Amino acid sequence: VAVLPRFQVEAGHDLDYSICYPRGRFDRQSIAWDLNYFKYYFLRLAGIPFSEQKLEDDFEALTELLLSAPQDYFLYRDFQSRNIMLLEGNAYFVDYQGGRKGALQYDIASLLYDAKADLPPELRQHLLDYYLDQLACFMAVDRDAFLRYYYGFVYVRIMQALGAYGFRGFYERKAHFLQSVPYALKNLRWLLHNVKLPIALPTLLDAFNSMLGSEKLQGLATSAETLTVRIFSFSFHRGWPKDETGNGGGFVFDGRGLPNPGREERFKPLTGRDAPVIEYLNQQESVHQFFASALSLVDASIYEYQRRGFKHLMVAFGCTGGQHRSVYLAEQLAKRLRARNGVDVVLHHRELESRAE
Repeated sequence: VAVLPRFQVEAGHDLDYSICYPRGRFDRQSIAWDLNYFKYYFLRLAGIPFSEQKLEDDFEALTELLLSAPQDYFLYRDFQSRNIMLLEGNAYFVDYQGGRKGALQYDIASLLYDAKADLPPELRQHLLDYYLDQLACFMAVDRDAFLRYYYGFVYVRIMQALGAYGFRGFYERKAHFLQSVPYALKNLRWLLHNVKLPIALPTLLDAFNSMLGSEKLQGLATSAETLTVRIFSFSFHRGWPKDETGNGGGFVFDGRGLPNPGREERFKPLTGRDAPVIEYLNQQESVHQFFASALSLVDASIYEYQRRGFKHLMVAFGCTGGQHRSVYLAEQLAKRLRARNGVDVVLHHRELESRAE
């Protein structure tokens, strides 16, 4: 929080905003993109009813409010917890390629209302006060004027994030993105109960209340917590693994068509968990294509299984010996899925475990 004003005021002073992509400033067009992202990829796909024209009227009123705020600062755009890295007590910042000229309120709103950060209201207020104190070291700050626009930017940032969750989750069927929705709804509920905007947005607020009452959206949190994905590597010589859960759902992927490290002497004593084998397979374009296709299928099933409340999904990768390709693929999938909240991963390398017994 203390570093943010340096980005916005000090570092942003001499930037050439004409080369920023896709826009040089957070202008009317940028705001329209974010609001329509929310409308079409979240409200529509979540089945939330609204009047098209009345919602557009509210969007126009909100846009006018946002554009009334001073706009002569660097707007980081994605100033959120996932883009702040800590190493040896120092903070490092990434993913600022969407930066442009804009208002001060946007970035602190992005950080404090980051859905998965799940900050309590008291801490958010404390950090906002601290930010304004730090900002005052760089410029004169009228706190009342700042706060007049602040919560409008909070709302537009939450809508932008919900649009992204809807696009990735509902449209692309990448279920883990939907796990952030209940946290965003929690933030919306607090705002509706505690904040009064300086403008009237009746249709937009009605849509927010419909979202809060949606069983489909509220159910995303609980359904995401119940799915266990069991991942296997195996040799086709011994048949594919048995599904012990009785569910019978999932995938068996045949990796025997991929380049085989086992044919080279240097790799024969190694497995798909060893660095030389990993490096070799990482260099094979066919392996990348195979894994991307498998991941797409698994993602679609995870989305549907979570939506319907299923508890188990099985994914198995087979190759000739169950030592190199299948182990590598199973490890890669487990790594991807373990990075997601709401998915419990159980990994078994059948042939390797059999040899160790």
